[in-house]
Parts: sequence; C-alpha cells; structure tokens
Amino acid sequence: TRAYVARRTAQGLSKKEIMRCLKRYVVREVHTALLADFDDLVSTA
Repeated sequence: TRAYVARRTAQGLSKKEIMRCLKRYVVREVHTALLADFDDLVSTA
C-alpha cells in the first residue's frame, strides 16, 4: 500500500483521491465475494 500511495502521489493525486481509489478497490473485491457466496447459496437451496 505504501508503494501504491507513493506511485499515485507521483502521478499527482491527492491523499484523498488515493484513499478513494483504495476504498473502491476493496468494495469491488468484497462485492464480488458476496455475489459468489450468494450464488452458491441460491444454487444449493
């Protein structure tokens, strides 16, 4: 994460924008995992 922040800062992004990008990444990962679990639950029911 520190390397990512350093790279994005070098690209001219603010700390606030970088945190927004990181949060969006986490949300995409969690959403995908939740959908997969839901699909498994529905298909076994």
